[in-house]
Amino acid sequence: MSHIQPNPNLTRAREDICRVAKSLFDRGYVHATAGNVSMRVGDEFLITPTDACLGFLDPNDLAHVDANGVQLSGARASKTLALHRRIYSASHTLSPHTRCVIHSHSTHLVALSLKDTALLTPWGPELLAPITPYFVMKVGHVPLIAYHRPGDVASADAVAQAIERYAKAGLDLHAVMLSRLGPNVWHDSPAQAMATLEEMEETARLSLMTDATALTETQIEELRQTFGAQW
Repeated sequence: MSHIQPNPNLTRAREDICRVAKSLFDRGYVHATAGNVSMRVGDEFLITPTDACLGFLDPNDLAHVDANGVQLSGARASKTLALHRRIYSASHTLSPHTRCVIHSHSTHLVALSLKDTALLTPWGPELLAPITPYFVMKVGHVPLIAYHRPGDVASADAVAQAIERYAKAGLDLHAVMLSRLGPNVWHDSPAQAMATLEEMEETARLSLMTDATALTETQIEELRQTFGAQW
């Protein structure tokens, strides 16, 4: 009698999601049942369940869906699955190795989105000005997406359009901010995605605490030339 062997890549991804999710919960980047984490494994996806607390996840409860979004196992997928799948698809042009998406309701980022302080750019409004070198190097541009109710497919459309708009300008996005809800960040690994979120939240905190001015164009160009920063 043959047995289906567990996929080690899925097993490892389940463990990675739960480890990152607990770290975010323990440090206050997510609270209650807010936020979600997904990973792409081949042509399939794992995502945290709807209404799950990220601090107390069971790896076996993670929703496992196929390339078409059809659920294969686990608890019911987060309602933001459509948004995550659009991010993976849209980011493929400049970031084909994107493997993790994190959505949080991080306090300082949400607070900043409630203020009328959007940075106006040729590509649309952005949440954060380039006030520190590490924000420029590690995060880059963060488009501010107009408010839509949680789970609204219009939000997924707006995010995908922003990613594509910036890509046409040669700018590789790794984050967007959903107004009044929270950021979505993505990267090649859970660790990189989490680091992006951490740098964003710290930049938002500094923005709220100070009247910091943006780095000059000369200073930003130096970061481009020295570190390959995309700004």
